[in-house]
Amino acid sequence: MIVLDAYAVLAFLKGETAAPEVGSLLGAQEPTALTVIGVAEVLDHLIRVVGADDEDAALDLAQLDLLNPLDLDERTAAAAGLLRARHYHRTRCAVSLADCIAAEVTRNLGSQLATSDPHLLEVCHRESIGIHSLTASNGTRWSPSG
Repeated sequence: MIVLDAYAVLAFLKGETAAPEVGSLLGAQEPTALTVIGVAEVLDHLIRVVGADDEDAALDLAQLDLLNPLDLDERTAAAAGLLRARHYHRTRCAVSLADCIAAEVTRNLGSQLATSDPHLLEVCHRESIGIHSLTASNGTRWSPSG
């Protein structure tokens, strides 16, 4: 299982730099999924920012087979809050709570999280959570710091 963060799905749907990589993940044998919060983030962005209507946004996720999100239980929610509390800094490590939820769901699955978010990748690296680094919008790819 590969857990996708919301950015990865949005990059694919909007044809951004990481789109071919995300497309390969979506078409691979290994299943891909979003968290419950990831589904909410993607729908919010498509409707509020991109201007898609509700049905089209939901159809986009359905066509990618991403409308059956990974559940969030109380233990994972608590772990995500603790993860963010350990690592968040407004400028040095601006990981969202949704990012930390995706990271903890990934940890629980013993899987990999596909993202290009350097702060999220760094947190996952520090926490020994599996990662699949995607190309960022600027064409760079994250690598672990010293």
